[in-house]
Amino acid sequence: MLIVLLTAYGSLLALAQTTVPAAASVAPASRAAPVSSTPVDAAAPAKPVVPDANGWTLVRTIPLRQPGAASLDRRGNLYVADGQDNIHQYGADGQALNVYSPPQPGHTAQIEAWNTSKILVFYDDRQQVLLLDRFMAPLTQVRLTDFLDGQIRAATLAPDDRLWLFNESDLTLRQFDPTPQRLTLSTPLDLLIGRSRPDFRFLRQYQNNLYLLDRTSGIFVFDNLGNYRKKLPFTNLSTLGFRDDELYYLADGAIHFFHLYKLTERTLPLLTSDVRQALFGEQYAYLLTGSSILVYKL
Repeated sequence: MLIVLLTAYGSLLALAQTTVPAAASVAPASRAAPVSSTPVDAAAPAKPVVPDANGWTLVRTIPLRQPGAASLDRRGNLYVADGQDNIHQYGADGQALNVYSPPQPGHTAQIEAWNTSKILVFYDDRQQVLLLDRFMAPLTQVRLTDFLDGQIRAATLAPDDRLWLFNESDLTLRQFDPTPQRLTLSTPLDLLIGRSRPDFRFLRQYQNNLYLLDRTSGIFVFDNLGNYRKKLPFTNLSTLGFRDDELYYLADGAIHFFHLYKLTERTLPLLTSDVRQALFGEQYAYLLTGSSILVYKL
């Protein structure tokens, strides 16, 4: 009789424990603990990721309306202006980080993020330079018309935080120091340009040289004091980039790499249509189309 009673008591205890939550659950003992579910896709076997003919692997597609001016910083972060001139910041793998929305409309002609602490945004229609910190918060802005006459067509930020400006009205390359707010250097280009009809699009300082892109005649190269050195005969370009010791640009459905010191060239064909701009970091490539950013693992 005693054995029968003990057996019945043990059965009741076992039934009473069915509503006790599992370990680490926050469900009260009076309610059934939630059951964690596994997504169906996670249970299915993963599809192998196949690199393309260049050895690139597409890791992310970022929808973005009309990507425009873009730049990479030294950490591999990507900065891109959209069709409404908001500035988007992405991590090296394309993960969204921050967005800067300007308080007033303006056309973002250039973004320069290679400086270690500041990001330059140049609005050509407002003739204004905006400096942001690494978290996309405004630091300062410079209204260029307060300091010089004429139309600034291109602007960039030097490693020493000074601004390089190209004045299209008098064809001069100028350096501006925003701390004392004064012009420090000036290089006239009228004799270099001659009677040609230039179409200047882009300005960038890299490895102690300054590169001024003329879509009509090529790339003017200056030293870090603004002294003319040479011209590279790459025409019909709107922008260019740098990676290690190479200059690269998009043309004829391919990425062209030019070694700055060995003067050798190599080409990678593009397997994606509608690519309007390309940027290369240490581990990732970014192809900008009319409606998205394609992030590839190199």
